[in-house]
Amino acid sequence: MAMEDHKLKVFCTVAETKSFSKTSEIIHLTQPAVSLQIQALEELYETKLFDRSSNSISLTPAGEVLYRYSKDILALYAELEKEIGKITGLIKGSITIGASTTLGNYVLPSIIVDFKKNHPKIKINVLIGNTKRVLDLLNSGVIDLGLVEGETARHKIKVESLITDELALIVPPFHPWAKKKVISVLEIPKEPFIMREEGSGTRQMIEKYLAAHGIKISDMRIALVLGGTESIKEAVEGGIGISIVSRWAARKEIRYGSLKLITPKEEKMLRDFSLVMPRNAVVSHAVDEFLSFIKSYPYEDLLSDGKGQ
Repeated sequence: MAMEDHKLKVFCTVAETKSFSKTSEIIHLTQPAVSLQIQALEELYETKLFDRSSNSISLTPAGEVLYRYSKDILALYAELEKEIGKITGLIKGSITIGASTTLGNYVLPSIIVDFKKNHPKIKINVLIGNTKRVLDLLNSGVIDLGLVEGETARHKIKVESLITDELALIVPPFHPWAKKKVISVLEIPKEPFIMREEGSGTRQMIEKYLAAHGIKISDMRIALVLGGTESIKEAVEGGIGISIVSRWAARKEIRYGSLKLITPKEEKMLRDFSLVMPRNAVVSHAVDEFLSFIKSYPYEDLLSDGKGQ
């Protein structure tokens, strides 16, 4: 990437976020450094690029023109890197991925390990947060792509289902239910239950499922509310209550026999894990490779034969 290229990137980010402080967060530069890059461009073209009024920043007519061309120039640079990469066969670069909790902690690590075996030169950064946070990071350009669970509002982004996730009941091996393969949803309120915190995608899903079977949260015997799947699994192993988690999240414990998984008799609790991206993103060669890798990945193998981390 040329130096000018970097300056244009900074300029476009300021133009899009209308904020020097947001730009410094996204591009990992200090605010004074961002201002200096813009100043350098203004000196180069001998004109102001931004109108800085009291509380907002907007592009000047010259800024508008520079912005239009910059988008094209940056897209061309991305194409150029891709073409040369094809010739040299070497794919470098870095990818920043945002992932919601279950995906980031239980699915992504195995995938990244396998991907790095094929592409040792590509750097990967992962940011983990709930689905809403991942969408915020995507909209502000911090991440190249996001992996989220559950529902997403589809404005400005492209959503594609990646895999189906199944939520199921977990009980300790000494629980009377442990010998059963299925259990009726209507039995759940009889047992002490460990619930995820408000605002968690998993919790929303559990509430929706129970409500469909006429069970309100107030009907449940909530023993504990915990903010993470790891602590929920430990509480269940310790016999404090039962809970509902993603099959992905419990795959280690199921394998070692410290937890038993039970499917509700009525119907399975299914949701999609989705890939989200900006609608018309020009993606780098590295991101391209990663996308085709995750789209053709044998996810079922991870769940069934105990492969993966």
